[in-house]
Amino acid sequence: MTEKLPLPSSAVPEIDLGHFVGWLVDHKWLIALVMVLFGMGGYLYAGSQPRIYSADSLVQVESENGSLINLPGMSGQVSVEQNRTLTEIGILQSRMVLGEAVDRENLTIRVLPQRLPFLGNFLVNQGVSVPSLLRDRPYVWADEFAEVSRFEVPEGTNPGPYIIRSTGDGGYVLRQGERVLLTGQAGETVHSDDGYRLFVQRLQAHAGAEFVLYRSTQLSAINALKSSLSSHQAEGEWLVNLRLTGSDKTQIEDTLNTIMQVFLAQNIERHSAEADRQLAFLEEQIPQVGERLSASETNLNSYRAQRDSVDLDFETETMLNKLVAFENQMSDIEFQRVELERRFTRNHPTYQALMAKKQQLEDNKAELESRITDLPETQQKILRLERAARVNQEIYVQLLNKQQEMRLVQAGTVGNVRILDTAVVQPSPIAPRSSLIMAISLLMGLLVAIAIVMARYLLNRGIETPKQLEEQGLPVYATVPLSGEQTKLSGGFKAGLYRRQRARLRDLLALRTPTDLSIEALRSLRTSLHFAMLEAGDNRLMLTSPSPAVGKSFISVNLAAVCAQAGQKVLVIDGDMRKGHVHHAFHGDSDGGLSELLGGELTLEGAIRGTAVDGLDYIARGVSPPNPSELLMQPSFSLLMADVSPRYDLVIIDTPPVLAVTDAAIIGKQVGTSLLVARFGMTPRGEIEATMEKLENSGILLKGAILNAMRRKVSTKYSYYTYAYK
Repeated sequence: MTEKLPLPSSAVPEIDLGHFVGWLVDHKWLIALVMVLFGMGGYLYAGSQPRIYSADSLVQVESENGSLINLPGMSGQVSVEQNRTLTEIGILQSRMVLGEAVDRENLTIRVLPQRLPFLGNFLVNQGVSVPSLLRDRPYVWADEFAEVSRFEVPEGTNPGPYIIRSTGDGGYVLRQGERVLLTGQAGETVHSDDGYRLFVQRLQAHAGAEFVLYRSTQLSAINALKSSLSSHQAEGEWLVNLRLTGSDKTQIEDTLNTIMQVFLAQNIERHSAEADRQLAFLEEQIPQVGERLSASETNLNSYRAQRDSVDLDFETETMLNKLVAFENQMSDIEFQRVELERRFTRNHPTYQALMAKKQQLEDNKAELESRITDLPETQQKILRLERAARVNQEIYVQLLNKQQEMRLVQAGTVGNVRILDTAVVQPSPIAPRSSLIMAISLLMGLLVAIAIVMARYLLNRGIETPKQLEEQGLPVYATVPLSGEQTKLSGGFKAGLYRRQRARLRDLLALRTPTDLSIEALRSLRTSLHFAMLEAGDNRLMLTSPSPAVGKSFISVNLAAVCAQAGQKVLVIDGDMRKGHVHHAFHGDSDGGLSELLGGELTLEGAIRGTAVDGLDYIARGVSPPNPSELLMQPSFSLLMADVSPRYDLVIIDTPPVLAVTDAAIIGKQVGTSLLVARFGMTPRGEIEATMEKLENSGILLKGAILNAMRRKVSTKYSYYTYAYK
């Protein structure tokens, strides 16, 4: 036999994927339980979260020209069209707009209800009203609320929290800690001498219910409002979609409408202010141009009076008309320059184009003025005076017309923002997304369950197939399936290790249910042993195990029963003088057994007891001695073996676990055949290797093994052990 070395403790066990998948299937109920627990947790979590709703609206941002003064010569020359959408979105989310909305809607005041810990929000979301058992508690339930419209505190006072405690019928008490600050009634403004002022608009709650009142700074309220407000360009280039989220449907709808009204008002005010600036500019220029016009007309009339009404000839008249046209165009350009300098830098292409046009007009004007010097002196003089009068008159009339236009613009300013859709709250909440939370919870439960199963798979590497025993050099003589009937008899073979150790044989399964599959497996073992023991030097069989609670005594007594039923004369000896319980299977007592026999207190005939099965006798363990190993090492035990062997066809000795005590190694010296009993899924390979090594060191060679309590599992369905016959 090839000796196998035990695996190092640090070795990582290999994972057979097919076997592991089968292991998962075998633990399907554990996985289902963990998933159900996580699913319930996800359901409770989703049900405990506040319902978040969304209010949305639509705003149109119209395009606008770069100037309110569209002077002659500028139309068709300079077109300043800008996409104002992003700018307007930035203005809408500014502290200027949001701060005004915060003040109008009193968003610096927050009222939060006291909830029952853990399940309070869940019960409220399910519509649970105040239970009678909790009526005297300060928790707020479904359909109970408090609305505070005004709350003022003295300057420098701690902003909170404060407690509003309902006294029933709309009455309340405001306190901070144990200090009572105000007492009032809903719908009335109350104040104290030290500066506290409170107006509770509505209060509906049972007596004793408490609400936590906070007063935050305007900046904190603006930041909170900004975080719940979102805006983005809609499909149209000039459309802005606004959305505000919150748990109070009425509040978010009113707040969003207020934001839009404030935004619209400031937009109109901004455009009206621009018209005011243009009108002020015109009103400043008109008197100056009027004075220049009067002076130029006076000079022209005086000169004509001196020269007896000198007239212009045709050539001079033509030059005059051209000069006046140049002056008018340059005047228009000057107005445009002033407006563009307010909007752009001097390096802007629009500004540069305007300056280039002005330079061209100045060049044309200079060329025309050079030709005027060739005219007679009288014609030159009258031309200059006439030009000044006409130019000033044109400018004056133009300014008067623009003044009227600006007054009309000022009176009818509507801004470039229009509200297309007012705020509307969508009926369904946007959060929490219960289906998503449930899906994530179930997925997490699945992953955790798989992790638990994997941990058990890696930590509990018990023997599960006969092939694993054979790989360690132990032929498998039988695989005994787990018997449900035996589980009832023993009271807990399927339970934990502690209960298995306390389980007792209460009857013989071979007599109670002779057709049980485990008994059929023992009959197969009986046949295998018949041939295996032909090579042994005696008819003595030792059944041992690495550790307790593997079903070794069950195998011993029932194997003895099926052998006796086949006509053999069998003796079962309970070699575990510490905790043996073979006598329970035969409804006997432990006293008067092996320990007394080895100690010389009892004869062999007095120790052997009969059973209900013909040909089956047993020797109980006796009174537990202080030195079982020493008793087994005495010659009396060897004499006992020599005496019973001729009397019986088969002697079965049930021994203590090998790794616990040395009794099995002592008994093994007196028997010709030794079998190791391993329990399915519980006995690790390392224990089997240690048992084999310990027995081999004592000169005992294990003939083979019995795999007990075999269960049908998907992970072991490919082994040659099946229940096909059943």
